[in-house]
Amino acid sequence: MDPIWEKKFQTEEWGKYPPEYVIRFVARNFYGCPARKDVRLLDAGCGPGSCTWYMAREGFQVAGIDGSPTAIGRANERLRAENLSADLRVGDYVVLPWPDEFFHAAIDNASFYSNLCADWQLAVDEVHRVLKPGGIFLTASFTVNCWGYGTGREVEAGTFTDIPEGPLYGSGLAHFVTESELRHLLRRFRRLDVERESRTVGNQTRTVEMWIATAAK
Repeated sequence: MDPIWEKKFQTEEWGKYPPEYVIRFVARNFYGCPARKDVRLLDAGCGPGSCTWYMAREGFQVAGIDGSPTAIGRANERLRAENLSADLRVGDYVVLPWPDEFFHAAIDNASFYSNLCADWQLAVDEVHRVLKPGGIFLTASFTVNCWGYGTGREVEAGTFTDIPEGPLYGSGLAHFVTESELRHLLRRFRRLDVERESRTVGNQTRTVEMWIATAAK
């Protein structure tokens, strides 16, 4: 984990609610389950736990991992305040501390993008390992059309740091991924659906664009 994230979690107020694509993913795939407490969901790169909180509040069995002790501490505090619980751990998601075929689903809510490509691939492969056969994975990342792409210092193709503007300003390392790269990262999954979501900011002068991909093992 880039040390900048620990500093950000210590000094900045973070979003408390999950994005719509996470809610949509969980609702479409698991709201119909007769026993939600038996459904195990993983929040990889959970940060202060907005998605973890949402999934636990909906009655699922949730685990989360993040490299920031501050983020995990805040997530635990929020859960305790509402009498909720989750298996939250400080660690690196390129080596997940759960056994093979353990989870029914996993989410990456725009966390894996903040790595070099080799580590992003390791994280995806670990998610694949811990998912049950038929398990599903939601991952969100930034496209090369997103505001901030091509700025700052390039450390490898498509990966920049010291980004001076856009949604990833002040957030350390960021890889802006092409569709073909994304499909390659997820190639071990048997089914892959890739969608694109974009919005404008600054009176339509800038575009923030993301890939929202769902893959099945």
